[in-house]
This record gives sequence, C-alpha cells and structure tokens, in this order.
Amino acid sequence: MIPAVHKCLSLFSFPCPHFRQFLFLLFFPFHFFYNKSMRRILHYTITALDDGSTVREFLQRRGYSHAVFVQLKKTDHGILVNGTWYYINDRLRTGDHLQITIEETNFSDGILPIPLPLPVVYEDEDILVIDKPNNMPVHPSMKNYDNTLANAAMYYFRSQGISFTFRCVNRLDRDTTGLTILAKHMLSSAILARQMKERKIRRTYLAAVSGKTPDSGTIDAPIARKYGSAIEREVNFVSGERAVTNFKRLAYCNGLSLLALTLETGRTHQIRVHMKHLGYPLIGDFLYYPDFSKIKRQALHSYRLDFLHPITGEPCSYRVPLPEDMAKLFPDYPT
Repeated sequence: MIPAVHKCLSLFSFPCPHFRQFLFLLFFPFHFFYNKSMRRILHYTITALDDGSTVREFLQRRGYSHAVFVQLKKTDHGILVNGTWYYINDRLRTGDHLQITIEETNFSDGILPIPLPLPVVYEDEDILVIDKPNNMPVHPSMKNYDNTLANAAMYYFRSQGISFTFRCVNRLDRDTTGLTILAKHMLSSAILARQMKERKIRRTYLAAVSGKTPDSGTIDAPIARKYGSAIEREVNFVSGERAVTNFKRLAYCNGLSLLALTLETGRTHQIRVHMKHLGYPLIGDFLYYPDFSKIKRQALHSYRLDFLHPITGEPCSYRVPLPEDMAKLFPDYPT
C-alpha cells in the first residue's frame, strides 16, 4: 500500500512538502502512531579518579554536549545517583552509581517515511551503519523529497513504532555508494560529530579514475568554490582551504586505475577535485569528467570506516565490497 502512495505522490509532484505530508497522514495515519520513543539508559560507576566531580564535569569528560544537558533537565529521572534524583551540579563520590536516561520524543516530522533500500551493515542502541546505494541523496531537498537516505531511515524506524531524529555523521554525495553512520540519539551524534571534527573517523574510499596513476602519492592542494558556480569546486592556491588526500593504486585495467584514498581534511568534492587536478579524474563524474561510457555515475565508493564507538569507546571497523558497477571494471581485483 505504501509504495502505491509513494507512486501517487511522485506522479502529482506536489510542490508543497507540507501538503505531501498531509496526504500521507490522511491515507496512512497508523504509520505515525508511536509506541516507543528513542530512549537510551546509561550506567556509570564512579571511581576514585572522578571523586568530587560534579555530574556535569563527569559527563563532559565523556562527550556530553550542551544540548544533551538541556534534554536531561527536561527528562523525568534523567539523572539518578544511587536511585536518587540529582542536579547537574551535584557532586559525585567514589562508589556512586550514576544512571543517565536520554529520552527523545521529538522526531524529524518533516521527512516522509518511504520504503526504500536501507542495507544495514551494523546496528546497536547507539549507531546504525549503512551501505548507501547509488542515486540516493542523504538529505531531502526541494527536488528530492521522497528518495533520500533520510526517507528510508524514517520508514525503517517508524515501521517499528519508534520516533527518530535523522542524524547522518559522514555525509556522502548522491552518487557515492558505501558506508555512512547514522547516530540513533543526540549523545552518540554529539560524540561522533566531535570525532569527525577532530579527524578521528578514518574514511577509506575506492575510486576508478582515468589513466594509470603513480603507485601512491599525496595531494596537498587547497580547494575553493569555483567562481560563478554554486556547486563546483576547484584547486585554488589563492583563496582555497587546505585539503590533503592520500592515494594508493590497487589495480590497473583497460586504461583505468582503482585507487584507495584516505582524507586528512574534509572539503566538499575533495577526492573528485584533487584527482582531476592531478590529471586522473573519476570516470562518470557529471561535474568534473562527464564520461559515462563505462559507468553511469561517479565511480566513488566509501569502502571502509574506522572510529571509536561513541558510548563504549571500543574500536569499530567496517568495510563493504565494491558495488557491481565498479567491480566489473576490475574483474581481477578481489572483492
């Protein structure tokens, strides 16, 4: 039934997102009744190292942000010490048991829940790691209101009766496939956002480029918005921001190189701009090298993610193989 409504909305292409939301609510109200909020309960035992710290100081050292503190103040029994309600500035003692309840009742109500592919690589109470398909924007926009990763995630959680706020940690371009992280609550989002800012999330990409590159190398060239374009970027040594990309050639076949790339910075279109600057553009890139003879989209894949789990602190490492459209370009490369 839901696909039928999805098709109907697409056919009429209503320009007003609020009207589309109204139609969805009108025909399928049962999808908007929740029996569960996004709720996470965390337990800590206070050691001698934290004796005398306030609740705020203790939690700040574990990545709690201002927004999380605001939510805790709004949550019944959000902070309990030895079963007793505590203020955020009360002090902790060795042996105390601290219980934190993060409960979110708000959700991304402007995003339509649409049954779209959502390949889950890993899920726990705090994060969701997704292998994003091709031709899927991450966030909704005026022209992409029902075909995004956010739409798929909203349907995934709402079909379970769970209210959900969409928070994508490492955004990918529409035609870039592969691994991306969704934070399931505001605490994991805050901690992972800080990891991103501090370059502690290691992202490894695979790309198919035109020509035979050197075996390996580092591109250190600043990137700026191209004059006169709202989207396109370019290497600009006058006004650009520093951007550093490392690459290693993994395979070469029929005039194409398969590269593994890691980023030391996170500029928009960094890999695409740097490889074009070096003379080895990504094939299928509609902005920087629109050669679609071998692939119909930019040949870029988020292959591997390495980071620390936002709550446990344990090392996490996930990888996914090349998608079919890239793998067939390098038949001898192990997938």
